[in-house]
Amino acid sequence: MTRWGVVGGGVLGLMLAHRLAGRGDDVTLIEGTPEIGGLAAAWQLGDVTWDRHYHVTLLSDRRTQELVAAAGLADEFRWVETKTGYYGTDGMLRSVSNSVEFLKLPGLNPIDKGRLGGTILYGSKIRNGQRMERIPVEAWLRRWSGRRTFDTFWQPLLRAKLGDGYREASAAFIWATIQRLYAARRTGLKKEMFGYVPGGYARVFDGMAATLRADGVKLVLGSPVRAVRRHGDSLAVDTDAGTERFDEVIVTTNAHLAADLCPDLTAQEATRLRNVRYMGIVCASLLLDRPLGPYYLTYITDPSTPFTAVVEMTAFVDPAEVGGHHLVYLPKYVAPDDPLLDASDDDVRAAFLPYLRRMYPSLSDQDVLAFRVSRVRRVFAVPTLGYSARMPRMSTSVPGLHLVGSAQLPFATLNVNDTLSLVREFLG
Repeated sequence: MTRWGVVGGGVLGLMLAHRLAGRGDDVTLIEGTPEIGGLAAAWQLGDVTWDRHYHVTLLSDRRTQELVAAAGLADEFRWVETKTGYYGTDGMLRSVSNSVEFLKLPGLNPIDKGRLGGTILYGSKIRNGQRMERIPVEAWLRRWSGRRTFDTFWQPLLRAKLGDGYREASAAFIWATIQRLYAARRTGLKKEMFGYVPGGYARVFDGMAATLRADGVKLVLGSPVRAVRRHGDSLAVDTDAGTERFDEVIVTTNAHLAADLCPDLTAQEATRLRNVRYMGIVCASLLLDRPLGPYYLTYITDPSTPFTAVVEMTAFVDPAEVGGHHLVYLPKYVAPDDPLLDASDDDVRAAFLPYLRRMYPSLSDQDVLAFRVSRVRRVFAVPTLGYSARMPRMSTSVPGLHLVGSAQLPFATLNVNDTLSLVREFLG
């Protein structure tokens, strides 16, 4: 029997531990915070407990559904159709929930809109991600959509997600986004549905904790890992609670943290890890006493926006799940050194709320029952040109030490389902 240590209690670490234990191995999962879940974990917002960041499951997200099934909740998904909004530079909020509404968008002439739709359709037909990562995303979009469409539509969306780093990103970024949107259609589904489990991810992770304990997995929570070192014929994992020894260790943290935790790596391996370019996120959660509108997701192409989009979770989650209130997320993707990551909740509120009130003039300060900000300095590895050839490898020069994390997803977007694809890639 192999003794495994899994560092990191996010969705990836949880499913790796579950699969390893299912093979009959001895598994210990070590998480630095008091709760499992990582970026998908829940928190308290006013008198409500819900996900710290926004997450949805698509009907085509089979791996996420396997996670929920492992938690014993497979039959509890609720599937809902949603609407999408669009807020442009003219200050008007419009629906873009279907093709007819999309064609009515201002700012682009019929030819531009045709090229935009053709770009998305063409991207959905491409199957070779490595081909796409050889082309700058700006060059690819300008070629197929045209200059006006890029400047008016694509560039604001790229800046919102990647900041000025979009200039270094490959076309694999937009290709992966298109592929995810079209996944349901390729599996024969007539329309895409968004799903959630009543109780949110807090309930999913409670179920996973029970499953892991039933599997015989030892959970070590609230014990940040200080170092993973080779010691004789085993690997020593040093935590605040002491040192444990394992035959094999999987580190599931971001690449920069993995480099810090694993001092036995070669200089070349450490450099490769630290060269991964990340975007961080500042995500404000708002609990309101009234809805903003009918849209789950509202894209914003106005370059003066202080946040990336408006995500109204209770446009598809039953408000009863959050005490009859309405839950809204305002995400902002930033570079890891952006001052916004160090701003107080009050400062973020002062920066975000005036623009939100511009979008929704009837919203008042009294409508905001709670406001809380989550900050993660490294959350999304930017797929730069030729990234798959330079990304960190799962196997290392240190016997028994493996690095498995989201930085090894060159052709994916940041979501639970894509992250879980690494479980099968590692275990086979």
